[in-house]
Amino acid sequence: MLPPNITSINTSSDGAWQGDNPLNFAFPLLIIQTALVLLTSHCLAFLIKPLRQPKVIAEILGGILLGPSALGRNKEYLHLMFPSWSTPILESVASIGLLFFLFLVGLELDLSSIRRNGKIAFKIALVGITLPFLLGAGVSLFLQKAVDGESKVGYGQFIIFIGVSLSITAFPVLARILADLKLLTTQVGQTAMAAAAFNDIAAWILLALAVSLAGKASGSESHHPSPLISIWVLISGVAFVAFMLIVVRPIMDWVARQCSSDNDLVDDAYICLTLVGVMVSGFLTDLIGIHAIFGAFVFGLTIPKGGDFAVRLMKKIQDFVSGLLLPLYFASSGLKTDVAKIRGVEAWGLLVLVISTACAGKILGTFVMALLCMIPVRESLALGVLMNTKGLVELIVLNIGREKKVLNDEMFAILVLMALFTTFMTTPMVMAIYKPLRRLNPQNQQGLERQSPSAKNSKDEFKIQACVHGPENVPALINLTELIRTTEGSTLKLYVMRLVELTDRSSSILTVQKTRKNGLPFVNQFRRAGMSHDQIVASLEAYNQLRRVTIRHSTAISALSTMHEDIFHVAEEKRVAMIVLPFHKQRRGEGEEEIDSVSHGWREVNRTVLLNAPCSVAVLVDRGFGCGAHLTVAEPAATVPKRVCIVFLGGPDDRRALDLGGRMAENSGVKVTFVRFIHQASEAATGGIAERATSDISTENGISPDEAAVDDFMRKCDGSVEYEEKEMGTVKNEVLKIGQSRDYELVVAGKGRFPSTAEAELADHQPENVGLGPIGNILASSDHGILASVLVIQQHNAADINEATV
Repeated sequence: MLPPNITSINTSSDGAWQGDNPLNFAFPLLIIQTALVLLTSHCLAFLIKPLRQPKVIAEILGGILLGPSALGRNKEYLHLMFPSWSTPILESVASIGLLFFLFLVGLELDLSSIRRNGKIAFKIALVGITLPFLLGAGVSLFLQKAVDGESKVGYGQFIIFIGVSLSITAFPVLARILADLKLLTTQVGQTAMAAAAFNDIAAWILLALAVSLAGKASGSESHHPSPLISIWVLISGVAFVAFMLIVVRPIMDWVARQCSSDNDLVDDAYICLTLVGVMVSGFLTDLIGIHAIFGAFVFGLTIPKGGDFAVRLMKKIQDFVSGLLLPLYFASSGLKTDVAKIRGVEAWGLLVLVISTACAGKILGTFVMALLCMIPVRESLALGVLMNTKGLVELIVLNIGREKKVLNDEMFAILVLMALFTTFMTTPMVMAIYKPLRRLNPQNQQGLERQSPSAKNSKDEFKIQACVHGPENVPALINLTELIRTTEGSTLKLYVMRLVELTDRSSSILTVQKTRKNGLPFVNQFRRAGMSHDQIVASLEAYNQLRRVTIRHSTAISALSTMHEDIFHVAEEKRVAMIVLPFHKQRRGEGEEEIDSVSHGWREVNRTVLLNAPCSVAVLVDRGFGCGAHLTVAEPAATVPKRVCIVFLGGPDDRRALDLGGRMAENSGVKVTFVRFIHQASEAATGGIAERATSDISTENGISPDEAAVDDFMRKCDGSVEYEEKEMGTVKNEVLKIGQSRDYELVVAGKGRFPSTAEAELADHQPENVGLGPIGNILASSDHGILASVLVIQQHNAADINEATV
């Protein structure tokens, strides 16, 4: 059956049983095309993942693979899967996705970031645009004569499209490359993001100018408008931008306030209003004579970046747009890209010339200006490579140029390959030039452990790195800090690190912008300006003002697979004695069911930290431990002493827990109970004295490390601690009783590596929560009705770390 004429296309078929071929109908064919595009792009993304390339590379390659450059060389396949009559339908659906994606790009772009990063980013961006544009203008003279058919295009239009395509920096792609390389919150990353933001604005202005000058395409020849029409288009475009920023922006500010976290409301009417605004803005710029995506981009700029509305809005539309519709745009672009059009040595020489010009202009210009701004050589060179990143925005420019008949098939293919090459080279080159995070070495690991929580020297500082996922972890952290904080000379320094998962969603990048706006790039003292909207910082700032604790804030924004690198970097840099991790389950109060407070991937983060940490690690299982945190901060005199139980079986982890418990015992607001499990031997053998379950290793004086630790603990506490001894044979039942009772708000226990007698008693216990050890697993289990919160501690030991129970 021959494909139907485009004038007789129906939406759906009557089915194969009635003789219809679904692929000859618009909607079934669109379904198959979408499935094919998604499958191809995701398979390629999986293949290039080890190369740490951004997803956009796989999507562009997928489009080229499905087009005439590869599979499309089979004409039967091309006519079956992508017939010419389906192109307008596919491009229309893809354009909807492109429209909303450009809205998300505008939503990501924080104009104030340019001001915050000062003149350096402005100078770098200015030179990074000007030099490639000028070099592109020079090369375009040669290209227009060397490429067949381009001599018919007006020189003004051609020079602008070539200049824009060589000078553009893809802001969304750059942000994700920076995040993957752990550079997003460094000075290099901040400068690159700010310069890319300015570059994006300038590129869109130049693109609007190019579109207005290009006029409309009629058949195969371009119709060149008179200069007066171009001027009217530019004036209308400027008026549109002014209207959006002066009139629409205050309206969207009001909408964002109505949907803020204070009101706890995101009305569907406001979401609908925003989506309609995207489409109306696109229609208006198309009416003016500028491409519709320009209107969507400008509308995205009007959305406030500081509140929750932008993040919630992204979460509602990001997956559908980027996951489903946007790959269709790459497919439609790939169908237009025919690498076979680049024929002969001369044509491939033109490709090398274009790539060399693009790299020389961007990298050299940025590098020289960064050096003049007193940025070190390595950082300057890394900035140059980063600013050379291309991506979707580049592809949009090229598609518009082809649509306007400014670029023919050969020139279009050359520029698409240039965009692919320059983006592909970014990650390996930056990794070779500049990588600030270094893996820890054994000497540094051992150095972190020299701090003792019970240090008495007034000059000593006990440093803790506390990781949090969100505001829900802060109350328990404040109460734990209050327990550890002593009233004597030793001071406590708390490094609070907020862990944010970086995904393909634009909301992850917006979180970066929000973090930088709050003045928290990596580790900085928190500043009072602009802090009111950050609940984590506000809560800890209030606590810091009332207590003898020094608090520093940081934010790690990474993929879960590499989150531990950020945690270890701060631990080594600040030489902390202990890392505190939140458990993946949380219960806010008695009687409530324990629920997973974070995604399953965070369990793997905790496991990796426990296996490879450069210092001791504590996992905090919160069962409403922070419910009274507001009383602790506001009314210290009226608080009831916190009741803490230390469970001791022996071994290095339990000794570390006992060491921390000794610090808690020094606090007058804490009542500590020390429960030690012993192995009862026969009276004939011991004379009626219980045999302690101690380590097999003895000190020089013949006293085991466990006995020495207990003696030191009891001597320092001087009777202020309630001491109990329990039979080792009943350890599981006794630990359950401790956890189920209402006598304690917090139970402190070691993770594992117990003496042989204790290991024998716990050998048959099936772990539910890997990584917490036998006692920690019992106390963290959700099946035994445990009421107390739990702190499970692992002592770092470089020699034994691989033997730890996980």
